[in-house]
Formats: sequence, C-alpha cells, structure tokens
Amino acid sequence: MSDQQDFPEHPDEHSAIDQSDTPASTGHALALPGQQLPDKVYVIPIHNRPFFPAQVLPVIVNEEPWAETLDLVAKTEHHSLALFFMDTPPEDHRHFDTSALPEYGTLVKVHHASRENGKLQFVAQGLTRVRIRTWLKHHRPPYLVEVEYPRQPAEPTDEVKAYGMALINAIKELLPLNPLYSEELKNYLNRFSPNDPSPLTDFAAALTSATGNQLQEVLDCVPMLKRMEKVLPMLRKEVEVARLQNEISAEVNRQIGEHQREFFLKEQLKVIQQELGLTKDDRSADIEQFEQRLAGKKLPEQAKKRIDEEMGKLAILETGSPEYAVTRNYLDWATALPWGVYGKDKLDLKHARKVLDQHHAGLDDIKERILEFLAVGAWKGEISGSIVLLVGPPGVGKTSIGKSIAESLGRPFYRFSVGGMRDEAEIKGHRRTYIGAQPGKLVQALKDVEVMNPVIMLDEIDKMGQSYQGDPASALLETLDPEQNVDFLDHYLDLRLDLSKVLFVCTANTLDSIPGPLLDRMEVIRLSGYITEEKLAIAKRHLWPKQLEKAGVAKTSLSISDSALRTVIEGYAREAGVRQLEKQLGKLVRKSVVKLLEDPDAKLKIGNKDLEAALGMPVFRSEQVLAGKGVITGLAWTSMGGATLPIEATRIHTLNRGFKLTGKLGDVMKESAEIAYSYVSSNLKQFGGDPGFFNEAFIHLHVPEGATPKDGPSAGITMASALLSLARDQAPKKGVAMTGELTLTGQVLPIGGVREKVIAARRQKIFELILPEPNRGDFEELPDYLREGLTVHFAKRFADVAKVLF
Repeated sequence: MSDQQDFPEHPDEHSAIDQSDTPASTGHALALPGQQLPDKVYVIPIHNRPFFPAQVLPVIVNEEPWAETLDLVAKTEHHSLALFFMDTPPEDHRHFDTSALPEYGTLVKVHHASRENGKLQFVAQGLTRVRIRTWLKHHRPPYLVEVEYPRQPAEPTDEVKAYGMALINAIKELLPLNPLYSEELKNYLNRFSPNDPSPLTDFAAALTSATGNQLQEVLDCVPMLKRMEKVLPMLRKEVEVARLQNEISAEVNRQIGEHQREFFLKEQLKVIQQELGLTKDDRSADIEQFEQRLAGKKLPEQAKKRIDEEMGKLAILETGSPEYAVTRNYLDWATALPWGVYGKDKLDLKHARKVLDQHHAGLDDIKERILEFLAVGAWKGEISGSIVLLVGPPGVGKTSIGKSIAESLGRPFYRFSVGGMRDEAEIKGHRRTYIGAQPGKLVQALKDVEVMNPVIMLDEIDKMGQSYQGDPASALLETLDPEQNVDFLDHYLDLRLDLSKVLFVCTANTLDSIPGPLLDRMEVIRLSGYITEEKLAIAKRHLWPKQLEKAGVAKTSLSISDSALRTVIEGYAREAGVRQLEKQLGKLVRKSVVKLLEDPDAKLKIGNKDLEAALGMPVFRSEQVLAGKGVITGLAWTSMGGATLPIEATRIHTLNRGFKLTGKLGDVMKESAEIAYSYVSSNLKQFGGDPGFFNEAFIHLHVPEGATPKDGPSAGITMASALLSLARDQAPKKGVAMTGELTLTGQVLPIGGVREKVIAARRQKIFELILPEPNRGDFEELPDYLREGLTVHFAKRFADVAKVLF
C-alpha cells in the first residue's frame, strides 16, 4: 500500500440508514456511525461484479455451502461479512484457491436473510473496504479471516473536490437519460453526503456498465485521487452510450409514430369517404372498373354469363385470399378484350395502291394480289378474315408487306414471331389452374390492338419447333381455318372468340417444313428475288436515304452514283433480297463519316473507283458462261433465289462402257442423270449421233461448285443436252439456258420457280431460254419488264430442245 494508508479501528464511511429497519434473521439494529468494526469476519465470494461500500443491494447465494456461514454471521454481534469478487467461479466452493481472491473486498452488514428453493437471499449494506490479513479457517466453508481496513485522508484536497464536482455533473447528465439511475441516487443520498468523495466515487463506479475486472481495479484503488481518475472516464463513457441509445430509440419511436399516425389517418379517411359514399373499398373499385370496361361492348351470351358469374364470385371473396387474385386476374383479361368492337376499314383502292407503291419497289404481282383482295372487300362492303402466306427468300420484304397491308386497310397491326415456338400454350393459353397462367398470344394481341379485326402477322411460320409440351403448328390449325376460327377457344379464358374478321399474314422462307394440313389452310403468295433494276430502285428510294438518316448525314454531304450502286448490287450483294445490300450501303456510309469528321464541309460522292477501298474486292465476279462441246447452262432454284447451273459432260476413254456423276448431287438429281443417260443412249440415232457412241465410252458428268448440295428433277433436259452434245461431237448454240424435267419417253415435265430462274438468266445476260410447255402460263404471268427482250422456246418433248440447240 502507499504511504498515505494505514489501518484504523474505525472507517471513514458513514451510515445513515433508519435504525428502525431491523434484520429479519437477527433482530439487531443496523450499523451506526463510529460503531466498532470487527477484526474477524466470515468471507463469501461473489461472481457477477464487485460489491461497493456505497451500495445497498440484495445478494443471492447457493444454500449449499453458504447456509452455515450465514447462520454464524447471524449469531455475531455485528452481523457483518466480507464479500470478495471472483471473476471465474470455482467448480467446488468447498475447496478453492484462496490466492484467487483479489486484494480488497467490501464489508457488508446482513439484513433480511431468507431461504427459498435452495437459494439464500439477503440485503447487503456496504460499509467499507476490507483486506484479508490472515486466513483463520480456509479448508472448507465457512471461511473465517482476520481483516484490516484502509484509512482515508480526513480532509479532501482541492483537486479531489474538483473531481467530485465532475463526477456529480456526469451523474446529473446521466439521470435524464435513464430514469432507473434516479432511484439509485435517492437511495445513495439517504445514506451519504453528496460532498463525501469516497462513497461518491464508489457510487459513480457502481452506476457504470464496466466489466467486473475494471470495477475490481476501482475497489482495489484506495488513494482517493487515483480512484477518481479511473472512475471519471468510465462514467463519461456511460453518459455517451446512454445518450446514443436515447437518440436511437427516439428516432425509432419517431418513425413508428409517423407510420402509425399515417396509418390511422388513412384508415379514418377511408371510413369517412365510405360513409359519405365518396369512395369504394378495393373490391368495389375492381368490380366498378370491370363493369366500366364492358360498357358499350357486345358480349356473346356465353361470355356475358361467365363474366357475371366471376363478378359474383369476386364480390364475396376475401380480398387477401389467393382465389381473389386469380379471379381478379381472369376478369382483368376477360373484360379487356374488345368484344364486338370492329375498326372501320379504308376500302379505298387508290389509297391502298399509293401506300404499297410508296413502301415497295417492284413486287407488282404481290401488290396486284393485295389490291384484288381489297377490291373484293370494297365490293362486298367488308373484309372478312383471310389467311395469306408470304413465301420467299430472306430480305425480300415479307414482314414490311404485312405492315403495308395493315396501313392500306387502316387496321392496327400486331406481329409476333412463332419461330422456335415449342409450346402450344403460347397460341391457345394455359389452363387457369396453373400458377402464372396467362392467355395465348392471340388474346394478348386482341387486348393490345383493342379491335376484333386487326392484321396479325405470324412471322417465321416454317421455323416452329416441337416438344413434349405439344405441337404449336397443330394448335394453329384451329386459328388459321376460316371455318373453325369463328369459335376459337382460348384455354385460359375458356370462352369462344370470333377470329373470323382477323386478317392473318404469315411469312416463311420455304414451304418444306410447314405441315401439309396447315399449309392447306393458307393462300400462298410467292415473293421471288429482285432483279438488278428493282434492287437499284429500292437502294435509291429506301435503303440509301435510310442509312444516311441512321448516321445523321445530310443528303447534300454524301451521295452515291447509279453506276456505283449497280456495282455494289452485282459485285457485293447478289442475293435474292436486299438485306446484304443494305449492310454494304451502311458500310459505305460509315467509311464516309470518318472522312467527314476530318473535313465537315466536304461534299463526298461515291463512285466505282471508291468501292474496292471501302468494301474490299468484289465477292461475286461476273460468271463466265461456260461453252463448248458437252457444256450446257441450266437454271436452278435455291432458297436464296435463282441461279445458273452449268453442266459438263466428257468422254474419259473408250475401253469400256460406264457413267460417272460428281458435284454433290441429291438422290433425285442422280436419278435425273440416269434417266438422261438412258434416254439419250437409246435414242441417239434419232438425234443424229453415232448409235454405238455410248457402247464403248466411259462418260463423266459433272455439275460445278461441287461443295454446294444440289437436288431436284429440273436439270433433266440440261443433262440430256450435255450428253447429246458430246455424242454428236457438236457444241450447242451459245447463250441458251434451260430447265425442265425429262422422262424416259422424252416428255418434258413442268418445274417450279420460273420467276427466280428467269431472274437468274437475266442477271447472267442470257436472253434465250428453253422452258417446259406446261410452264407457258407461269412465264406469261411474269411482269413485262422481266419478259422484255427474252426469246423463250417452250418444249413438249426433248426433240423440241434438240431442235433449238443443234
């Protein structure tokens, strides 16, 4: 201990507790000021936190092993014992390490001892610090020790007083923040003077929520000033924590209060508005909204009955129930449909022709077909639903024709792609029982367009998929049948819809993958590719202005010559449609914008000489039309449009008879070659060749571009002509192309794709054609500009072909 401490007989602390309060277990009066302090006391360890001399608190200990200790304390004259703090309680209180006790404990007076459920409870009144001098009994409880008491300096110094004031101020700050502290303060003031520094410091330490070990350090610190220096920061920290907790709880209360106030006001407002009839609850508002939607619509009897039933159900369901949400969703769809609402058609052929000409260059046969369709509507007074299928290679404008039809009719247009669709529920809707069920695309289309007679485009109908979820192509059968779609049934609505006034426009690249029954329900209109002149017109009128607008370039700053456009078309974009052409023009514009950034005032004009720098070397060279003995030019149809197909035949040797085919040919084409070989071999004398030519000749027939698959019967007469040319040892007439299927008896049968094949011939500058006689009508239907300048021979038999060639 420091030199300022010694151990007097009397403590410095005072006791000011009412004398009338006698302990229940002893019947003796409480300690009074100046009363003799015992030099031998019993010891009980406590574990939560140290007990301070300034405290009066209940203490609870186990009956076993401390009952005997309390009985002995009750028999002493002073009724006191020493409480020492132990941070970790020993496993067995009968045997514990006495050195584990700290240096100082507190002498307490015991009041009101009582037993209950194996526990002993007594009120401990702290008297003074106490230190063990010697252990008199320490093997097992009760533990008896001889003790000594520290003495405080009688008069506090100015420094101690200043610290005392700081402690009092901190306690004052703490009181408003937590009302519990005020009760403890009252208890303290009843027993001690507020100016007495030692109990004040101990009381301040006891108020804090510091750990047991930190508080024991305060108890161990007897010198007044040092003890105050330890306690003041602890108390300040407590003030800060209490203030922070107060702010947090005030903010939480404020937010809760605002929400509650808002909630109460809203509920009151609802009730007041309902009482005055100014507003409805959610259910009434929903029902009213659905009824308003149906106003002015002509519902079929069955639909009206069903919707009324669902409305009745909605009126009695609880708004929070899942069934309410399902019913409300159903009514939302059922009432949003345009029952009996039809848009008025513009049956003005002049207007329609103007719209079609404005949007599309070429395609005259398609425009005529659309105008005929409109003319029937105008004559009849209404256009009933029709199903048109536009078939053609990519990029020829099938989708945009659908839009033009809608515009010329003045009907709303709705497009959805069925390419890759694998679930029939996309067409006919899901059953209502499923979670997330919704109607099919057709119901969604009608809801969006708000009339029952829109133009609906089903894009990419040849690319529909199939899966375990059904076959959407079969689901379309009912939709696209004019006899059945009067009563189209959507699975979600479970109501009959009249789709007979809808104009369906479908698009496809090829007919092969469309199921027969579906194809049978549609009127097929073929769009073949464009010839160079048409592409040139489209590029000038539509594509070039569109690319300039996309790049934000003025027409005056950038232009392209007609010859450059023609070179782009023939050298870089020779496909049937115009999509590739548009990409190439976009590339030209982008390259030009780079130059315009360097010189914004420049006026650029793209000519032929600029193309290779911008677009690279031409992809397509002008094909050399092969000529000579055994070489014939055929005409072929591909999904990308028409093409010329040269066929070559040669004799390899005369050692043995044989016939060899190359050029990646399909089965049908191989069969055509066999037929041509058989026919020419058996009829060689008739056509002026050596009858024994094929008996000892090994013939090789090749179709160039061996990597490209080729199939179809229409090269029959071409192959036969090549073989005949070889056998006659005579080159055929130059500049002639042909197409037609050949039979073993020499008949020439009709073929498809006349328009594409004629376009391919014109592109190659071939102006003399041989076509099958049955295709005469197809040729005469072609527009004048395609037929202009062509010499066409129509062949019934192969002899007609030979006559032209040789």
